[in-house]
Amino acid sequence: TVDFIDLHGGTVAIEKSRISFRPSVYGIIVHEGSVLVCNTKSTGKYSLPGGGIDLGEKIEEALRREVWEECGVAIEIERFIDFQERFFYYNPTDNAWQIHAFFFLCRPQSFDLICSDDTDEAEKPHWIRIDQIRAEDFQAFGDVVLSSVTKLKAIPR
Repeated sequence: TVDFIDLHGGTVAIEKSRISFRPSVYGIIVHEGSVLVCNTKSTGKYSLPGGGIDLGEKIEEALRREVWEECGVAIEIERFIDFQERFFYYNPTDNAWQIHAFFFLCRPQSFDLICSDDTDEAEKPHWIRIDQIRAEDFQAFGDVVLSSVTKLKAIPR
């Protein structure tokens, strides 16, 4: 078995035969000292716009599609930021995913936030001041968000 982190932060042992592989992509979208986040329906914690990459879909296409679906925002992808592996068990559907998550720094090209009802967990997209977030405020990958935006402050623009 493999230990997975579930939606509520608990640990679940999953048989290897039940694991699905899920490459995913997320945008760290920064504008004027704020980062774009969504709320996670099941827990209320923040999440980055993004999600699974469909078969045959290029990673940049998936990121643009996911951000548009979850937030209604067009983006410019600036550069790759980080990669993380996560073993995630999604309680509502009894799915166990080995996630390979790619993170990209992005700039918004539009600002009218719209939330689609078609998303599984993402809701209420909004901007939050970078100096008001903590890693534990995120459903997952909060440490990636904070380390990335901290590095950005040190990079001259």
